[in-house]
This record gives sequence, C-alpha cells and structure tokens, in this order.
Amino acid sequence: MKNLQKGDKKLLNAWAFYDWANSVYTLTIASAVFPIFYEALFSDRDHYIDVFGMHLKNSALISFITAAAFLVVSFISPLLSGIADYVGNKKSFMKFFCYMGALSCMGLYWFDLDNIYIGLAFYFLGLLGYWGSLVFYNSYLPDIAFEEQQDGISAKGYSLGYFGSVLLLAINLWMIMGAENDIARMEAMKYSFVMVGIWWILFSQYTYYYLPKGSKETGQKLTKAVVFNGFKELKKVWALLQENIPLKRYLGGFFVSSMAVQTVMLVATYFGAQEIQWSSKEESTIGLIICILLIQIVAIFGALLTSYASSKWGNVPTLIFINGIWAVFCALAYFITLPTHFYVMATVAGFVMGGIQSLSRSTYSKLLPETEDTASFFSFYDVAEKIGIVIGMCVYGIIDQITGSPRAAIVILAIFFVTSIFLLRRVHKKDVSN
Repeated sequence: MKNLQKGDKKLLNAWAFYDWANSVYTLTIASAVFPIFYEALFSDRDHYIDVFGMHLKNSALISFITAAAFLVVSFISPLLSGIADYVGNKKSFMKFFCYMGALSCMGLYWFDLDNIYIGLAFYFLGLLGYWGSLVFYNSYLPDIAFEEQQDGISAKGYSLGYFGSVLLLAINLWMIMGAENDIARMEAMKYSFVMVGIWWILFSQYTYYYLPKGSKETGQKLTKAVVFNGFKELKKVWALLQENIPLKRYLGGFFVSSMAVQTVMLVATYFGAQEIQWSSKEESTIGLIICILLIQIVAIFGALLTSYASSKWGNVPTLIFINGIWAVFCALAYFITLPTHFYVMATVAGFVMGGIQSLSRSTYSKLLPETEDTASFFSFYDVAEKIGIVIGMCVYGIIDQITGSPRAAIVILAIFFVTSIFLLRRVHKKDVSN
C-alpha cells in the first residue's frame, strides 16, 4: 500500500493502537493472572523448589528471573536504540520482539513445576519481547508525528493500552470466576496466557499494516560504530550530568524512588497471595485480580490529582510528598494480614502509583538543558529506571529468600523511599519550571 505521510491521522492512530495490542502483557502476565497462577503451583510445596542447584523460595526465584531479564533489557536497549535510529527496516525488529513476546506468553500455558526451566525461559523471553518491541515502537514516534502532535498521540496510546488491558483482564476474570473447581480455575488462567499472545499478535497487525519500514537510510551497512552508538550517547549524557547539578541530583532521587516503586508494582500480587489470610483459594484468586483492577482504575484519578498538585505546589514538593506516602505505605504493609487491609492498601497504591511515574518523567523533562538531543537523555533515563528495577528485585528476592517472608523486604523498600525524599530535597523548586 502507499506509505502515509508524517502526521497523517490514520498513521498516528495505527501507531497508538500498538498500546492496545501489547499492554495486555503488563496487566495479565506481569501484574495479575500469572503471579496468582505461579503462586498456586506451590500451594502444596511450602513455596520452595530446588532449581539451579539451590533451594529457593518461589517468590525469590521469580524476583531473580525478573531482575535477570531487566538486566539484559538494560544492556540491549542502547544497542537496539542505536540500530533503530539507523537501519532501514526497524519494523522487522519490532515484529521480531513482538512475536517472541507473544509466543512466549502462549508458551506459559505449559508452565509447570516438572518443566520449570522451560516455563521460566518462556517468562524470561516474554519480558524481553515486550520491552524489546517497545524500544522500536517508541523510536517511531518522531518519524510519524510532528512535535506538536507527539504529546497527544502518546497519551492516546496510553489510554488505548489501559482500556484494552482492562477489557481482556475482565474477560479473564469472568472465565476464572466461572470455573467450577481449583483445577478448572488453573486451566482458565492458562487459557488467559494464550489469549494474551493471540491478542498481542492479532491487534498489532493493524499497526504493522500502516507503519513505514523505517528510516530513509535503508540498505546502508550496519557497522560496529552504529551498533554501539547507543552506549556512546549514554556516556555523553553522563558527562553532561557533571555540569548540570540540579538534573544530577534529581536523577539520584528518581533512581532510588523508581527502584522501590517498580519493585512494589512487580511483587504486590506475590505478596498478597502469600501473606494475606484469604478464606479459600477461590477468594484469593478473585480478590487479587479485583485488587489489580482497582489499582488500574484508581490510578487514573491519582494521575489527575497529582497533576493538579504539581501545578499548585510544584513538581519537586509533590514528588517528595508522594514518596512520603509510599514510605508510610510500605511500613504499614508489614502489618497487614486481612483481605480488607489489602483492598485498602491497593486503593492507596493506585492513587500514588498513578501519579509518581508520569510526574517523575515530566519533572526530568523540565530539568533537561537546552538541547535537540532529548532522545539520548531519555534513553539514559530509561536505562537508569531498568537498572533500578534490577537492584530492587534482587534486594527483595535476597531478603525474601533469607527470611522466608517478603514483609521485611517491604520495609527495606520504605527505607528507599525515605532516602529518595532526602535526595529530592536537594533539588530546588526554582530549578523546575512549572
């Protein structure tokens, strides 16, 4: 078909629709159904398994696998971004990671403890596929949208992703609730993994149909310098940070805060499954999924409230306040035991989760120096965020493994938030324009 021109509404909508396609991964696999399924596999095994020559707790094991995946992602992201800015057919790269991620989600149907290594490999590759495809997906934005269009179409993508993922999770919840017994419920959860893969592949075709192949540099030789250009750009940003003290101070606070926030989001369901006194497996499964849906819905209002607060009191004071709420949240989480407690905590988490990520990114943007090379700065930001996840998940996994309970790990995360507050207090309000 004829290539659409930059800024064309049909092209913009097709790009944004990929969020509808891939966001089901983050909600069903990363946050809701898979953690519940994974925990249920260990219900008769006291949460431990012999794997990789060690006797590991199940939640510590999945934390380490997640950390390993993000470590690989943090390394290959600069490589991929360097290639994405150069090669003429980056759509093929995007498709590769998309299909790898989607097929790996479908492969989770066969996840069981007798074939634990294969199951963990599918989980690992699913995470790589999701984040790898995002590198190329995000790199398309300046190619298909003019600068004045980018904020709007990016927000539209997030909205589509939210509605699509909640819709599929609601369907999965209906399937699971309709199951007659525990065996049928486990089977329904396995079918939800297959549905994620099918959804992801099916709806991404609309995006691929309209997206151009790539840049105009098609056919040029891919050299070593091009491949490692992403790392060169990160090194340049690191050097510039030494001259931009406010931005450097902010990144320190962001790094510690993001380390804790992302870890809480990734382990919340495992914590709820192990530490909350549910009356039955059925109540546990349904209750945890409802909590995830509750968090998603409340997060919308949290983002709006945070936006209002930042416009009234400033970005940095608002971020400090939110980090304070997170610190109290993690400290109180140590004591919660009942489902009612967990629902209340999920509501609070939704409010502060909905605002801290968007506000952190916009604050970073406001602190950037006058430059046309914003892509390199945001690549640095993304890599810092992923390395933070690696550290956070490792800390959580180690404490969970040593103590046998994630409660102590949650308290350590509270210390991270307090540390972030002290670091953010070094960033002056006048340094961030509002």
